[in-house]
Amino acid sequence: MDDLGAPSSYLALAPGVAVFARDGEKLGEVHHVLADPDVDVFDGIVIDSSSLPGGLRFADAVQVAQIYERGVVLALSLADAERLPEPSDNPGTLEATGVEDVDHSELREKLRRAWEVVSGEGLDKR
Repeated sequence: MDDLGAPSSYLALAPGVAVFARDGEKLGEVHHVLADPDVDVFDGIVIDSSSLPGGLRFADAVQVAQIYERGVVLALSLADAERLPEPSDNPGTLEATGVEDVDHSELREKLRRAWEVVSGEGLDKR
């Protein structure tokens, strides 16, 4: 991994910045950042992992370990990073009409990740 420069922020992250797995293997480049700077919410990045169509992958904010001036390091191994999902539409609103509409495994995972961020438990895994 080259010198990535000083630590930075998602607010300064530009398309074309290199993205690396935690072991230093280059995965691709930042295609775009998903965020709402008005409320200071960073949702993640879309990575262009191929020069061919269909090479876009989404890394959630909790999967981004560090952002530098000239690079992003994910909290994922190369094998895990290669399995990142393709980006999908993100609905502006969600509506659950009943308990059966809730994906409990997804909700449980989001709550676990939120707890790790709040408690600091997830920091030692990076």
